[in-house]
Amino acid sequence: MSSKKIDGVYRTRSLGIAASGVQDQYSDGKAAKVWHLYIGGKKRTDEYKEKLVGLLKKHNVQTVLDAACGTGVDSLILLEAGFTVKSVDASDKMLKYAHKMRWQRRKEDIFDAWEIGEGDWLDLANCEDSITHPEGGYDAVVCIGNSFAHLPDFKGDQSLHKKAIHNFYSMLKPGGILIIDHRNYDYIISHGKLPNSSSKLYYQGDRIHNIKTSVLNVDGETKMITLDYEIDIEGCGLSDGTEPVRVKDDGSEIHVSQFRLSYYPHTLKKFNALLEGVFGSDAQHTLLKDFEATVPENYVPSYLIHVIQRRE
Repeated sequence: MSSKKIDGVYRTRSLGIAASGVQDQYSDGKAAKVWHLYIGGKKRTDEYKEKLVGLLKKHNVQTVLDAACGTGVDSLILLEAGFTVKSVDASDKMLKYAHKMRWQRRKEDIFDAWEIGEGDWLDLANCEDSITHPEGGYDAVVCIGNSFAHLPDFKGDQSLHKKAIHNFYSMLKPGGILIIDHRNYDYIISHGKLPNSSSKLYYQGDRIHNIKTSVLNVDGETKMITLDYEIDIEGCGLSDGTEPVRVKDDGSEIHVSQFRLSYYPHTLKKFNALLEGVFGSDAQHTLLKDFEATVPENYVPSYLIHVIQRRE
């Protein structure tokens, strides 16, 4: 794992990850290898499934583009719930696990028909020959798990963000919905750390040893949030004994897998403007806090989920 500064250069990702173009922050395979430990097991699946599936059914969704499918865990939930799902991700290392899951269950009709492709949000219409977009568009495009924040702002004008949102919009049929989220960056920017509610919905793994937050400011403006993850891999067949050792609260020693991910700090005000700049200021736009429409007065959400509809 790279340190924050090597030879005076601030490192925004794990060493070995390409920096050209729109970078794949998962290309070294470190995060993909332990992703299942990070997100958690059945408890996470049951709670999250109820929220996501319920939201889609509320909007009478049948066809879904999972635009940040990663290892395929969300696509699996949606397929088993009866949705027709097409799945794309920019990371071939993450997609390897989705393809493996599809192969293992290929004898089931829904998995045999599941289309998975390596897709770039900046060119979704041509994401790969393996994806056939439905004529007329999807009922829903889903981009969640703080995935969109991986897209950088090279020019400083959010032009790449606008293009990606426009591409999501173009994938929707009239009346279709985009479900997209981001971490509560307003809180992270002002407090320099994740909210206490963090990892209670998307990421519930009991092997999360530590997540360190770094906030990069340039001329008084926050330009990047970097999270350094440490995942306990002791006793699960993933350690070769060379990983760093940490001491748990009970005094036991564990080996940890480390990876670093960097994010564009989408504030709520700017993200609202980004969405409405594409969908229109009169578009039906709902904000959920950790998938809840109403929360207690002093509740600080980890994730802000936007549901915005393309006009009929």
